[in-house]
Amino acid sequence: MARRGPRWYFSFRSPYSWMAYRDLLDRYPDVAGQIEWLPFWEPDQPALDELERSNVRLPYVAMSREKHLYILQDVRRLARARELEMVWPVDTAPRWEVSHLAYLAAERLGAGPEFIAATYRARWELGEDISDPRTMARIGRDIGVDPGALESAHDDPAVREKGLQALNSLHRDGVFGVPFFIVGFDKFWGVDRLPQFAESVRAKVAT
Repeated sequence: MARRGPRWYFSFRSPYSWMAYRDLLDRYPDVAGQIEWLPFWEPDQPALDELERSNVRLPYVAMSREKHLYILQDVRRLARARELEMVWPVDTAPRWEVSHLAYLAAERLGAGPEFIAATYRARWELGEDISDPRTMARIGRDIGVDPGALESAHDDPAVREKGLQALNSLHRDGVFGVPFFIVGFDKFWGVDRLPQFAESVRAKVAT
């Protein structure tokens, strides 16, 4: 099997992934255009059942209260350092398939980058509920793609199959959190590792 190119795993759920996204576009736009973008999310039970039938188990661990409180503090620090205005969303009934499978649908329609930008803004700048299919429909209208395709992506068998392939990819790559960056055999985890990842991508391109 041929070795894959540089890539990063992102999640709409994670504030660290949102900040890595902003850093990537603001500081390393050349790198952003040369890498593969792959979604990471916690799957629902039907997807977990399908993965289990393939002997795929994803490394999800419930977050402790102490870690949650630390993240609230840490994210405020990092956002302030970047001069980012953010709103901490309240996830009353999170369904991460809704937004991440909508991304796969938008990517298929040629609007992946536009969808990512709009969804990160909706969640982390406007505090909107991205687990609501109606939010996906509104984003579809905003970026000029079929709103129905994004609203119903989490129930579309073809998109769900593509989602299973994405989850298999993060399993094969040993991804355990986001943001997660890979160049060759080298792996980098966390927003603070983005500079090293970018340097590695640029060095690979230069050779």
